[in-house]
Amino acid sequence: MERARPVRETPTRAGDTGDTRPPHHRSTVKRLKWPSWLPIDPYILLLLGTVGLAALLPARGTGAEVASGASTAAIAFLFFLYGARLSTREAMDGVRHWRLHLTVLACTFVLFPLLGLAARGLEPVLLSHDLYTGLLFLTLVPSTVQSSIAFTSMARGNVPAAICAGSFSSLVGIVLTPLLAAALLGGTGGGFSADSLLKIVLQLLVPFLAGQLLRRWIGGFVARHKKILGYVDRGSILLVVYTAFSEGMVQGIWHQVSPLRLGGLLAVEVVLLAVMLAVTWYGSKALGFDRGDRIAVQFAGSKKSLASGLPMASVLFGAHASLAVLPLMLFHQMQLMVCAVIAKRRSRDPEADPEPQSEQPLSQDPAAGSRISVGTGTRSG
Repeated sequence: MERARPVRETPTRAGDTGDTRPPHHRSTVKRLKWPSWLPIDPYILLLLGTVGLAALLPARGTGAEVASGASTAAIAFLFFLYGARLSTREAMDGVRHWRLHLTVLACTFVLFPLLGLAARGLEPVLLSHDLYTGLLFLTLVPSTVQSSIAFTSMARGNVPAAICAGSFSSLVGIVLTPLLAAALLGGTGGGFSADSLLKIVLQLLVPFLAGQLLRRWIGGFVARHKKILGYVDRGSILLVVYTAFSEGMVQGIWHQVSPLRLGGLLAVEVVLLAVMLAVTWYGSKALGFDRGDRIAVQFAGSKKSLASGLPMASVLFGAHASLAVLPLMLFHQMQLMVCAVIAKRRSRDPEADPEPQSEQPLSQDPAAGSRISVGTGTRSG
C-alpha cells in the first residue's frame, strides 16, 4: 500500500487567489480582450464597420433628418464632456515649462498647416480636390492627449509635460482650428463660411465652456463614471461617422475616389508623419531640451486628434464630411502604429531612467476611444 505523500503548505499573501500558474500564464486572461500583436486598432475596426453600415444602409429621408439631429446633439454633448473632464488648473500648472508648450503648439498649428499647404502642389495629379481638402483639414486639428501621455510614459519621457502639452493643444484647438479653417479652407472651396464659424461656436465652444463652468459640481461624477462616459464618447463619434458617410453615399461622392487616389493619399500621409516625427525629435534637441522633454515634444507634437477632428469636420463640410475625415482616420491609425514602435524602442534606450515615471490618469482626451498597448495591457488613447 502506497504511503500518502505529505502535502507541502505554500505560504500565501493577502489577496492571493491560490493560482499556482506562472505569472505569464496568469496574465494571459487579461490580454484576451484584444491581442496585442494585432496591428489594427479595435476602435478603427468599429469605425470601418460603421462606414460599411453607412455604405450598405445609408440614412435617407426622415431617417437622415433624425440621424443628423442626433449627430448634432451628440457633438454638443461630446464637447460638454470634454469641458467637464479637462482640468484647467492642471493645464495651467504647466505654464512654468512654457518653452516646451510653445514648441508643441508651433508644431501642431504652424508647421503642420505649412506642410499641408505645401501639399497643394500634389493636386490634382496625386490627390483629388476633396482628398486634398481633407488632408489640409487634418493638419489643422489639435493634438491628442491620452495617446501622447501613454506613449511618453512607455518611452520613459516627461509625462507631466505631455499632459500639459496635450491639454493646451486641445484647449487652444477649440478656438484656433476654426479660425485656421476660415483662413485656409475658404480658399480651397472647403465650404467654410461665417455660418460654419457660428455653428462651431454653438455646437463646440459653447458646450465646452458650459462643461468647464459646471466642472466644479459635476467633475467628481464624471471622474467616477469615466469608463461609462467613455463609451458615450465612442458611440457619439460612431454616430457622427455614420451620419457623415450616409450623406456622402446619398450624394454619390464616393464614386470620385479611386484606389489609385487612396494609395496616393496613404503615401503622402506616410511622408507627413515621418517629417513631423523627425522635426519634433531633432528640432527639440537643437532647442536644448533634455531626453524626457524631447520624447514629450515628439509624441505630443506629431499627432492629431480624431476625437476633436471628426465633430469639427461634420460641422464644416456637411455632406462632404465623409471624404474630409478620411485622411484623418487613416492618419490616426498610422500614428498609433508607428508611435507604438518608437515608444518601445525609446524605452530600451541606454539613456532612459531605470524606472518609468508614474503614469497619470488618462481621462482627459477620449481621443476617439482608441486602444493602444502600454506595457502588458491596453489603455484608451
